[in-house]
Amino acid sequence: RTPILGYSLNVLPEPHFLNWQQDPYGNWVARLVFPERADKLEIEVDLVTDLTVINPFDFFVEEYAEKFPFTYAPSLAKELIPFLETAPLGPRLDAWLAGFRATIEPGENTTLLLVRLNQLLQSQIKYLVRMEPGVQSPEDTLGNASGSCRDSGWLLVQILRHLGIAARFASGYLIQLVADVKALDGPSGTDRDFTD
Repeated sequence: RTPILGYSLNVLPEPHFLNWQQDPYGNWVARLVFPERADKLEIEVDLVTDLTVINPFDFFVEEYAEKFPFTYAPSLAKELIPFLETAPLGPRLDAWLAGFRATIEPGENTTLLLVRLNQLLQSQIKYLVRMEPGVQSPEDTLGNASGSCRDSGWLLVQILRHLGIAARFASGYLIQLVADVKALDGPSGTDRDFTD
C-alpha cells in the first residue's frame, strides 16, 4: 500500500547473475547466483517511497463476513485452503484461544473483533529486536511474552486460522521516522530515523 517511487538493488561481489522470480503468494524474490567463491557478500537496497498516512479501515467487508463467526463461500473457501492451514496446537496457544473465544459475543462485528484481538496481543506480547534467524513458534512467543515483529505476526496468523479466518504471513521493511509533530498524548515514537 506504500507506493515505491524508486528502487535499486546493488550486490557485491561481481560477477553474479540476478534472476527475479515470484513465489506462490505473488511476492517478488531476487535469486542470486555467484559463479566464483567469495569472502564477502554485500547487499544494498535503496528505496524511495511515498509515506503518506493511510487509513487502515478504508476497506469493505463482504456482507456475509460482517458478523463473527462466518462461513466462506465454497468456491472462496477452496482458494483459501493454504491460508486456513494451522500448525499443531500447543497447550499455551490452546489455552490462549479458549480464553479469547470466551470473550467473543455471538454476532460480534468482525472488524471490531480483529481490532480487539490486535490490541490484546499488543498488550500481552512485548516487542523486541531478535537477530536470530527464523520465526518463533506461537508456544515460544506466548511463553516468553515477547518476540520480534515476525514472531508476533506468526502468532497472529495462527490465532486467526484457528478461529477460522484466513490469514497469510507477509514480511517487509520496518521504517520508523521521527515524527514531524510531537504527540499530544501517548508516546511520540522514535527519536531517530531507522529502518530494518
